[in-house]
Amino acid sequence: MTLSPSAAARVAAIAAKQGKPAILRLSVEGGGCSGFQYKFGLADAADGGDLVVETDGVALVVDPVSLDLVAGAEVDYVESLGGAAFRVTNPNAASGCGCGSSFAI
Repeated sequence: MTLSPSAAARVAAIAAKQGKPAILRLSVEGGGCSGFQYKFGLADAADGGDLVVETDGVALVVDPVSLDLVAGAEVDYVESLGGAAFRVTNPNAASGCGCGSSFAI
């Protein structure tokens, strides 16, 4: 798992505004238009068993169940004419949807 520098900078900015630690939790839930969907949120701390990856002082945490579905993925933050969003490049995904927030294995 990797967290890009642009994603780390965005998480740090959001966390600072909300007065929270710069910890981004990525999890996978059933649903979305392709079967699974990514869920992002700020966390107060990592839980036991979580994978923790740090970039520029920002932590990305992933629970063990979700890790099986996103192992080797990169979390990036992209800005385009269509808007700005966190984007996951997941080598385990066989297909995804147009919005980039859900995938199939």
